[in-house]
Amino acid sequence: MIQDGLQDRLTGIKSEAVEKIKSARNEAEVYQIKSLYLGKKSEINGLLSGISGLSIEEKRSIGGAANTLKNEIEAMIGSRISELAGAAGAAGFDPGLPGFLPRMGRLHPLTLVRNEIKSVFAGMGFTVAEGPEVETDYYNFEALNTPKHHPARDMQDTFYVAEDIVLRTHTSPVQIRVMEKQKPPIRVIMPGRVYRHEEISARSYCLFHQVEGLYVDEGVTFGNLKGTLDAFVKALFGPEVRTRFRPSFFPFTEPSAEMDVQCFLCGGQGCPVCKRTGWLEIMGCGMVDPNVFRAVNIDDEKYTGYAFGMGIDRIALLKYGIDEIRLFFENDVRFLEQLNCGRP
Repeated sequence: MIQDGLQDRLTGIKSEAVEKIKSARNEAEVYQIKSLYLGKKSEINGLLSGISGLSIEEKRSIGGAANTLKNEIEAMIGSRISELAGAAGAAGFDPGLPGFLPRMGRLHPLTLVRNEIKSVFAGMGFTVAEGPEVETDYYNFEALNTPKHHPARDMQDTFYVAEDIVLRTHTSPVQIRVMEKQKPPIRVIMPGRVYRHEEISARSYCLFHQVEGLYVDEGVTFGNLKGTLDAFVKALFGPEVRTRFRPSFFPFTEPSAEMDVQCFLCGGQGCPVCKRTGWLEIMGCGMVDPNVFRAVNIDDEKYTGYAFGMGIDRIALLKYGIDEIRLFFENDVRFLEQLNCGRP
């Protein structure tokens, strides 16, 4: 009687398993059914633990039937998984499958460099100011000692929106706006996008990013400028980096200079990146021209100041060893992941 009851129950388990396996909607449900009927705590194993009182022949009969049932359930489960996989492949999507985590975005290298520059100058007491990207000719040129027909305008190929409206060619107009509203002492940096009608290549683009700085107070000297920028470069690139200043020309500073850093890619020995010179130009700078102070009604007999400007794009190229500036503007997530620029 016990044997007959066990046989009947095994038959019932098989019928139940068949129905559940057929009705499973996804792989997760199939594996739950597998655990139910083939796991250590399954009913089949429970039935087998209760045959100790049967004869050897009865044990063999029940045990064989139980093992056969397990194999049949295993086969049905494998078949159902294959069916579900085929259906999911045909449909292209199985709503029952676990979801995938979205790919996390990363900070753009230009954003990282801009933030690092802002952090360094914040430690020196500089605040941050911003201004419009669509500017008047007055703020972009005239107030910066570059009147109409001045030959220095040829240095910057400008996008004109209207006769006297331009896409700013530098962030220097923000200096004028700050000095109009605030009297010395002034210590401020001005990050932002600028535009020039330049040929797009691996090293230049029509849109790029700048950070300019301005310090105005009594007794400000070129020595203060050199010390500030030398400290900035060492904070950004490392204490071993050497700097040098070369005479240059900018209409809104006098005297003016270009600042170079020793090429940290070749250690100053000369390489293709530094054009075999051992030095890399990173910014222009100089003492604020008295005509600029007069344009904003600051007493040029009492106050002096220095200004500087650098391209964030160029610094990012150097910092991350990138040789193609156009990569910054393609919005390719693979590019950011390859740089491992970190998460927001």
